Amino acid sequence: MASTTSGELMSLPTEILFHVFKELPPQTLAVVSQLSRRLNVIAERTLYASVHIMDSISPESPTPWRTYRWCESVFKRLSFVDTMHKVHVRWQSDGSPPPLPQYFIAFCERLGESLQHLHYLESLELQLGPANRISPLSRDPMHAVERVLKRCRFPLLQACSLGADYNKGNAQPYTHVLAHFLASHSGLMSLKIPDYHAALNLPITSLHQLSTFRGSPDTAASLLPGRSIQHLALNGQDTDLMRMLPMMSGTPFPILTLDLNSMAARISLLRSVATYLPTLETLRIRLALRHTLHYAFTGIRILTGLSAVLSSFVQLAWLDLAGTELGGIRGKNDSEDERALCFEWHRACPTLRRITFPSKNEYILHQAFWCLALVQNQSR
Repeated sequence: MASTTSGELMSLPTEILFHVFKELPPQTLAVVSQLSRRLNVIAERTLYASVHIMDSISPESPTPWRTYRWCESVFKRLSFVDTMHKVHVRWQSDGSPPPLPQYFIAFCERLGESLQHLHYLESLELQLGPANRISPLSRDPMHAVERVLKRCRFPLLQACSLGADYNKGNAQPYTHVLAHFLASHSGLMSLKIPDYHAALNLPITSLHQLSTFRGSPDTAASLLPGRSIQHLALNGQDTDLMRMLPMMSGTPFPILTLDLNSMAARISLLRSVATYLPTLETLRIRLALRHTLHYAFTGIRILTGLSAVLSSFVQLAWLDLAGTELGGIRGKNDSEDERALCFEWHRACPTLRRITFPSKNEYILHQAFWCLALVQNQSR
């Protein structure tokens, strides 16, 4: 049976095998690669097409060995670089004191040397965890991500996620290297830099295809003018967003999606969002309930105070409150109260068609009735 299966596989054209192998998990590809030399080459090329590396950094294991081994394998397989389209690298601390920052410099340099060969890269993630603390011994101070990317250019890059752990006062700031890298990648459509907290000074003609951004309000406000960004996910303090909202309004391309799950948002912020971003169609938000709303209510009914705010939105179709905690208990589930709130909020905001509650229950408006579309929390 095994020989028959191997023979059937060998009879297929390489292009078809490559597309079939892309749907297989790495464990299966490892088995298939042992059937023949030809299948081994195709399986290896498939594995290298999309690479996800996670290294856990701890005092007992301070070296990102998985990243290092991948770097060395790239140099041994330079004939595969035309198939390497996605590389996601994440270094994560286990919470223990990390190694001294200068310890990571050589690994960042080696990672950069490997990436320089990937001219067909379309998606890049570099989240370098504890590697970016300030080092008093560094003769060439720069952000860990910049140390990797300073000589890299990816003509086909479309999605980019960059960053490291951020501790104010102990993190190496970005330099001009980041702006130079971004300005040279005009095809970027998605950008994520959560640890950059200032305006990005880029030529107005750069990043003209950018449609999605995740990062700080200051960076977002500097990128919006003249660019086609319509989807924002913002982190930081809600006071930062309040300060920058006036600069985010009036852009030639309307903001359609706003994700505020990474900050605790007060009702006053929602009012300002409705004023300056009236074209919003999707709003994901983690409410800071301790500041506002009706404490005369308990459980899910505490959200009834949102009605007055929702009336200010003129195009809102989806309200996602999945990140909100109710009374310190995330996801408290009461479907009758939830459905009652759906009708109440729809009266305040007639454009609403979809609502996700802290319980993760999702309701969709269908023929004037709110139907429970998804129940992720089955315990009642």
